[in-house]
Formats: sequence, C-alpha cells, structure tokens
Amino acid sequence: MTSSSLTSLQELLLDSVDDILSEPITLDEKLFRICELLEDAMPTFDWVGFYKVADDEPNTLVLGPYVGEPTDHVRIPFGKGICGQVAESHETYVSQDVHAEDNYISCSIHVQSEIVVPIMKDGEFIAQLDIDSNTKNSITTEQQELLEAICDRLSDQF
Repeated sequence: MTSSSLTSLQELLLDSVDDILSEPITLDEKLFRICELLEDAMPTFDWVGFYKVADDEPNTLVLGPYVGEPTDHVRIPFGKGICGQVAESHETYVSQDVHAEDNYISCSIHVQSEIVVPIMKDGEFIAQLDIDSNTKNSITTEQQELLEAICDRLSDQF
C-alpha cells in the first residue's frame, strides 16, 4: 500500500499506531492501546484483540490484550475456527457473514462479521489481530489494508 493510496483516516490511525509503538511501555500495553484505538475509531468494530502463539504449547493460540466483551476462547488450537485457520494459512481472512462459515467458533451471538490478520516475523507466524463486528458485511477493503499495515508494523515489536 503506497502512502498516496491511504485515506486521511488511515494515515491518522497509522500515525497513532506509530506513536504507540514508539512509547517505552510493554508489548501488551502497546497491543491494548492499539485495540482501544481501533475500537474507538471504527464504529463497527465491537471486539478487537490479539492472539499470540502460546509459549507453553505448540500450535496453540493464547488470548492477549483485547477490548470488548469477555470471551471463553482464551486458547485456540491451530486449525480450529477462523483464528486457527489463519494461524495455519498465514493469510488474512475476512468473513462478512460468520454464520455462513463452516469453521466459525462463536464468541457471541451478536457477531456477524470477522477479520483476522496474521502477524509475521521473519516469515514465521507469531500472532494475529482478530476483530469482530456485530454488523453483517461491515469489513471494508480499506479497513483490511489498514489492519494489514498495522500488523506489518507490529512484527518488529515481537
């Protein structure tokens, strides 16, 4: 994504992410602040969080910082659900209607759309950004581009 293709909101949010990433705080504090930023900036983002590769169990995601309703899904095996699928594919996945997905793990009866963006470091999957929306068909191409740019920036923080 070139800077000329960014909208002013995307530029503003990326500048804010850069500011957060430059602060002398822990990685989890940075991730939480990014969750807050995205949830505040995007009215259709109802749950924003990060899953990291578990240190204690191979091929398992563990819930990291998030904002939104609590979830029972604090550990997800690779391959299970959309998050587990992205952990294996290393590709962003967008579902405009989670109820049409065969492998969706329901976190809330209200969730309608979801995007999961992998965070890669030196070609290795290390974490992901997971966003749920209570609005069907709410994930835009511009939002996907923004979230992928944020995850690219985050890879240097791990």
